[in-house]
Amino acid sequence: MSCNSSGCQSNCYKNGDQVSDSPPPPPPLAAANDSNNLCLKCKTNSPITPGSLSGDEARFCADCFRSNIYGKFRLAVTSHAMISPSDNVLVAFSGGPSSRVALQFVHGLQDRAQKNFEASKDKSLPVFGVGVAFIDESAVYPVSSDKVDGAIQDMRSVVSNLAPPAKQLHVVPIENIYASDSIDGKDRLTKLLDAVNDATGKEDLLLHLRMLALQKVASQNGYNRLILGSCTSRIACHVLAATVKGQGYSLSADIQYVDARWEIPVVLPLRDCTSQELNLLCHLDGLKTLQPFDRPPSGINGLISSFVNVLQEENSSRECTILRTAGKLTPFEFNRIPETDDCNVPLAIRRRQKRSNLKTNESIFSELFCPICNGPLKNFNSLNLSSLKSCQSSRFNAACCSSCQFQIIPKDPSSMENFCSLLPQQVVDRAKHGNCSNSSLLREQIQDCLLLDSGDET
Repeated sequence: MSCNSSGCQSNCYKNGDQVSDSPPPPPPLAAANDSNNLCLKCKTNSPITPGSLSGDEARFCADCFRSNIYGKFRLAVTSHAMISPSDNVLVAFSGGPSSRVALQFVHGLQDRAQKNFEASKDKSLPVFGVGVAFIDESAVYPVSSDKVDGAIQDMRSVVSNLAPPAKQLHVVPIENIYASDSIDGKDRLTKLLDAVNDATGKEDLLLHLRMLALQKVASQNGYNRLILGSCTSRIACHVLAATVKGQGYSLSADIQYVDARWEIPVVLPLRDCTSQELNLLCHLDGLKTLQPFDRPPSGINGLISSFVNVLQEENSSRECTILRTAGKLTPFEFNRIPETDDCNVPLAIRRRQKRSNLKTNESIFSELFCPICNGPLKNFNSLNLSSLKSCQSSRFNAACCSSCQFQIIPKDPSSMENFCSLLPQQVVDRAKHGNCSNSSLLREQIQDCLLLDSGDET
């Protein structure tokens, strides 16, 4: 029975088997807004939405965002066996956001290991050691001594305020790559950089010298791991810059989690974190950053950096896409942590090392390296040595990669002799070792064409 009322909306005039075609009323607007204003992960706290961050990370709350970034770091460390209990690791610290977060996360791992060690009864697992290294480049950049001294004092405060175990801060002038006294080393370093006319080459050479300084301080102080704060953003720029410079063959060696071609293996635990994420984390946690020698890149590096920034503004996933694409390149056999039989290393970590290490047929083997940038070289480059004179500078030039030959090494023969005399001893020794390897490899390649010592031509 219908009520015959025009204002009635109860559908009492319809039969029981009739269904209303009108859509259900929408939820209250306030409830929809409340749902969008909650963290994407925990659904409890309000998200952080800074203008410098986009994507799903911008919809996380502070706690979930912090947990997400630390999870990336911990996954990289554990899945690639970067740190074991018996290790002594050195964190390269520039004072910027990336190295600051790396130091904080490594300290968190050590702090947890220390608590587990104190709580255990047998004290069987040792706690890995941590050191911090800062490369003082005041000999290269015109920075006032007061500013540098103030930055170093702040760094000492940052390191000393970390919870025990104590961590030693190594402040190393970059001119210490020379074995001579600091005044002579500073003079040789200045002349070496002045001998490079190309702005990109000079910047790249300084980067290689910085790595030599880090390797030297790590070797002299008993460290067996070197941790860099290289992040997704920096590696993405390096991918494009190396491609432009003609370093495609050696590119895959520089972008892996582990790089053991050096005397002290280098690891990149922040490889999957962007610079925007690390900057935001420093802001949220109040991590003090300071970069006394921070200067914008120049030459090709500056152009590539500006280009990547434009791409990132258009699409926040561009840097990750560049890294994922380059990550499909075949790595080298040294892009892994060497396996160990040390009884102090837990069996689980040793199994993880074997599991993460690459199979021989899935990696590229190279025994030739550029003496300047330490980039791997193709083996057939050694054939060029057969046509060389005994001139040391000519042999050094041929032992280098094409990028260093074009951008760093002087073209004039007289300038080349002076350039070789100013190089650090580590670079000279690497060139000599490379020449010996080249000669051996050349002999192996032409072995079938050589006469036997007995004079038999068969």
